Amino acid sequence: MKVQKHPGIKDIARIAGVSIATVSRVLNGNSYVSPELSERVLKAAGKLGYQPNRIARGLRKGKTNTIGFLIPDIENPFFSAIVKGAENFLRKYGYTILLCSSAGKAEREDELLNVLYSHKVDGLMTVPLESQNPYLERIEKLSVPVVVIDDIINQKNISSVASDNYSGMKKLMQYLLDTNHRSFAFLSGDPHTYSGKERLQAFRDVMVQEKEKVEYEILLGTYTFSSGIEMLRKLRKIPDAIVCGNDMIAFGVLTELQKLHYKIPNDVSVTGFDDVLFSKMTNPPLTTVRQDYYMMGRVAAQLLIEDLNYKKRNSILLKTELVIRGSSRG
Repeated sequence: MKVQKHPGIKDIARIAGVSIATVSRVLNGNSYVSPELSERVLKAAGKLGYQPNRIARGLRKGKTNTIGFLIPDIENPFFSAIVKGAENFLRKYGYTILLCSSAGKAEREDELLNVLYSHKVDGLMTVPLESQNPYLERIEKLSVPVVVIDDIINQKNISSVASDNYSGMKKLMQYLLDTNHRSFAFLSGDPHTYSGKERLQAFRDVMVQEKEKVEYEILLGTYTFSSGIEMLRKLRKIPDAIVCGNDMIAFGVLTELQKLHYKIPNDVSVTGFDDVLFSKMTNPPLTTVRQDYYMMGRVAAQLLIEDLNYKKRNSILLKTELVIRGSSRG
């Protein structure tokens, strides 16, 4: 069976009855062609379903109007909302996102970075697996503008945006202490990420400050629903409050506690961090710390546009907000 090839400018020239050079001038818009010839070329292109090779055109013009976006987990709604915020902003400037997910694997992260760079993206946005890791050193050497999300980067040629995770966790812990919680379990993912490190440090600082009045244990896993279930099963005992490193962990914890017939929040309070869409839909709704992840994506896109146009770079820390719902007792 003969494979149908994609139509090219030779096919358009044949259908329109013009030269290849004329077709090239019309499609590239870089020199004058009479309205009559332009109309013939565009009608022929439409009839054939012609789609220009954006990468090839980018190589000629030095611009592809594509932005590479690398995230750790496509299934986590936190990252999806970040991408949406960035995409909505970039669309106004004529950019399209090429999205890749590393599935939480460092080797995959490096591989996808090479894939995006090989596609000649004009810029790159990334949520790294680890804070300040060798991966970031590789990014720094790329010849495209880069914005790192959910991390604050010190390199002068990389912009970054993150939420104030430390302040958010301290506000949550103070609320739990003020509502007479005295035993805690902190269940978190990788502490080497910027957000994970900041949240864990805030929890520890509060526990040290209250050391004569509280008891606690810390377990580390991944930022996933299943890890929340696994870490809950490993607890020495069920405390007054289970503080989760993100909402996905908290969803797993809530599910498993209910299977074990614990009443929430009467028997134990459960809290999350992020305030993803499903946090208000759980039973009971989840007490959590809200970070504006949509705005994080939008700010990242704005930083990238500023770098692309003006070589201007910056690092921005966004505020967080405590959201009290039914999963914690007051």
